[in-house]
Amino acid sequence: MSIVLRQHIEEIVAVTDSEFEYIQSLFTHKKLKKHQYLVQEGTLVTHEYFVLNGLLKASYTNEAGKEHIIQFAMENWWVTDYQAYITQRQATLNIDCIEASELLSISFENKKLLCAELHKMEYFFRMKASLGYVAMQQRILSLLNNDARLRYEQLMQQYPTLLQRVPKLLIASYLGVSRETLSRFSAS
Repeated sequence: MSIVLRQHIEEIVAVTDSEFEYIQSLFTHKKLKKHQYLVQEGTLVTHEYFVLNGLLKASYTNEAGKEHIIQFAMENWWVTDYQAYITQRQATLNIDCIEASELLSISFENKKLLCAELHKMEYFFRMKASLGYVAMQQRILSLLNNDARLRYEQLMQQYPTLLQRVPKLLIASYLGVSRETLSRFSAS
């Protein structure tokens, strides 16, 4: 578990053994079963999570009861309800496990402490947030500009194993299409 986190951090910044020991001490290990919630709408969000293994989905359910999938999170991805986490308020998203998942969590306070103590970790988290922002912008632009087939093709090119791991109904929701439309794309 610690090797995975260290390798992930060192993709952006180098850390010494003693620095990593300190970093690791601020994280908590968490295991969840398939269909178990990590974050539920209406609950206070105090932690951010690094996915060691497994697969989760972050979704929003509108007033009509329709679920909109915002994000999938797989190995080496970070996930939480960021609006709630950063503002230390109640969640507007649900995050639940599509597969049994193993995560590392860091509290809001421990992340602040870590960034204050080790400025290279502040840089690391800033870079991860920036890359996340870029990915979100690309997703929004794709939703605005591309037809459903192109969005599907882009998703499969970017994350080829996703279709094997995620039920088609969830992929359809993520793309904003019906399951039938998605089936036509995957058949052709």
